[in-house]
Amino acid sequence: MRVFLLTAAALIGFASNSLLTRGALATGQLDAATFMSVRLLTGALTLWLLARLRSGPTTEHGSWTSAAALAGYAIGFTLAYERISASVGALVLFGAVQITMIGTGLVRGERPARVDWIGVTLAVAGLLVFTVPGANAPDPLGTAMMAFAGACWGVYSLAGRGSRDPLGATAGNFALASLAGIAFSAVSLGEMHVTPSGLWLAAASGSLASGVGYTLWYSALPSLAAWRAGVVQMVVPILTALAAAALLGESISGRLLVATGCVTAGVLLTIVPAWHRR
Repeated sequence: MRVFLLTAAALIGFASNSLLTRGALATGQLDAATFMSVRLLTGALTLWLLARLRSGPTTEHGSWTSAAALAGYAIGFTLAYERISASVGALVLFGAVQITMIGTGLVRGERPARVDWIGVTLAVAGLLVFTVPGANAPDPLGTAMMAFAGACWGVYSLAGRGSRDPLGATAGNFALASLAGIAFSAVSLGEMHVTPSGLWLAAASGSLASGVGYTLWYSALPSLAAWRAGVVQMVVPILTALAAAALLGESISGRLLVATGCVTAGVLLTIVPAWHRR
C-alpha cells in the first residue's frame, strides 16, 4: 500500500507539471527559459529546506549523471510546451519514457509475466485510441524535444532505483541541475517575459509538482521493476488530458474515455498482486 500511495502521488505531480508548464507558456505569462530556471531553483530550495528540517542525516547528495538527465528533461520539456498541447506533450513524453525504461529492463534481464504483457498491450492500445484516430500531427520540433525529454526522464528514473535516501538524492540532483538551467537561460536567445502569475506557476511546478513529486517517485522506485515503473507512468497522459480539458479548455472526447478505461485496466493488471496469482 505504501508503494501504491507514493506512486499515485508522484503521478499526480507529473500530470500537474504538464498543466502548470503549459498554463504558463501557452498564455505568455512567462518565457520558457525563465520558467525552467525558476522551476529548478525553487525545487532545489524546497528540497534543501526539507532535508535540513528532517531528523535523519543526508546520506546521498545526487550525482552528475542524474543531474544531467534531469536538466536535459527540464530543458526539452519546457521548450516543447511552447509548441504542443499539454495532452499531446504528456503522451509523447511518457511514450519515450516507456521505450527507455521497459527496453532497459528487458536488456538487463527483467522478464515480465504473461499477465504483465497483456497489461502493457492494453495500456499502449489505450494511448493509441486516445491519439491516433483523427489526431492532427503535432509540431515536429516540439514533438522531438519532448521525446528527448522523455528519454532523459527514463534515464533519471532508472538511476533512482538504487536510491536509499530519496530526499537527499533528489535535493542534490536539483541543485546540480539548477546550474545547467541557469547556464541555459543565460545563453538563451529568447526574449524574457515575466509576470507574477507566471512566476507562481513556475514556483508551484518546481517546489511541489517537481521537488516533492520527484522525491516521492524516488521513494517508490526501489520497489518497482524498471518495466513496471515505465508502465505505471502511462496513466499520466490520461490524467493530464482529463485535467487539461477541465482547467485549460483543451478538447475531450469519447476516445479519451475509452482510452482511460484501457490504460487503467492495463496498469492494474501489472501492479495488483492478486491478479498475478491467478
